[in-house]
Parts: sequence; C-alpha cells; structure tokens
Amino acid sequence: MELGTSLFLIAVGAILTFAINATVSGIDIATVGIILMIVGVVGLLISLLYWGPRRRAVVTERPVVRDREYL
Repeated sequence: MELGTSLFLIAVGAILTFAINATVSGIDIATVGIILMIVGVVGLLISLLYWGPRRRAVVTERPVVRDREYL
C-alpha cells in the first residue's frame, strides 16, 4: 500500500466517522470509518518503514585534488 492510498483511506474513514450522520440498516457507518482509518494508519506505517531506509542519501568521500603550483 502506498502513501497516497493510506492517506486516502484515513481521509475517507474520518469523513465516515465524523461527518456522516446517516443510518443504514445492518451497517454502522462510524465503525466502517474507524476500520478504514486503522487500515490507513497501518498501511502508512508499513510504507514509511519500507521506504524510509531506501531514501537516505549515500555519502561518499572524494579525494581532494589540489592545484599544481608552477615554478
């Protein structure tokens, strides 16, 4: 799951939990929203842990080359 998908699931879950007051028989919309938020957070953590170490820059030392002094 990528970062964008995780953020989308968190946003949709928050909308279902906090902004929707409709009722549907047999389904609790707030519970579905909480489940989506939990799945989004877990996906976000997994994607950050998976992609975090790969994005670090590798520092290499280069030898210093000095200009030659002419006589």
